[in-house]
Amino acid sequence: MEFRQLLPQPGTVQLAELFGTLDLAARAPGHRPYTLVNFVASADGRATFGGRSGKLGDEGDRAVFHALREQADAILVGTGTLRAERYGRLVSDPDTRARRQHSGRRPEPLACVATRSGVVPLDIPLFAEPEARIVVFSSSEVDSGSCQASVEVVRLDPGQLTFSTVVAHLYDHHNVRVLLCEGGPTVAGALLREGLVDELFLTLAPKLTGGGSGPTVTSGPELSEPAALTVAWALERAEALYLRYVINV
Repeated sequence: MEFRQLLPQPGTVQLAELFGTLDLAARAPGHRPYTLVNFVASADGRATFGGRSGKLGDEGDRAVFHALREQADAILVGTGTLRAERYGRLVSDPDTRARRQHSGRRPEPLACVATRSGVVPLDIPLFAEPEARIVVFSSSEVDSGSCQASVEVVRLDPGQLTFSTVVAHLYDHHNVRVLLCEGGPTVAGALLREGLVDELFLTLAPKLTGGGSGPTVTSGPELSEPAALTVAWALERAEALYLRYVINV
């Protein structure tokens, strides 16, 4: 799929070729994965419309979404987003799975969830997918016995259940070098507050929600100081902007 590149150099780019040049695993700090956050937002700042993100995105946003999944060793998602978006298999396209294997990775990413309550939407398609691998971090009991997916439950004391602990476990025990967070805003905000976000991929949709109660891309307590961003690239397609930011540390 072709996009117009605005930055760093004006021109046209093929999305697959652009993502193919990334070597994100090499950027892993050495004690945790290199962590990406991906969101779509309306021009008036909402990350959902009608409780879901689907009506904000378009074909280009979906292409970026799948390109990022192809790069990731694991995908971190909050229980609310899992439930609202009815997550299924993370990589269903055979060609994508083959490319991942050719590059030395598993055919599809590991799915990761963190929950204090132990309430996980086990009825969504993801947990019924026999080839899915899922890690649930919880300070409460999680009964995953009825799931067809391979589910590992990591029990942690409430004080240990932080995203710093989660990402370190993924790095040490599952060889995760590139972690992609797909939301929701509460998870993204917590990662940011713990200093764990390296890049933000943001699709700015040419749409207005007109208000409502939909969240912004991050939520929770504000940072002590705003996190500064550097634009790595800016793309355009069909009036939407596709922004890749590096978090300045």
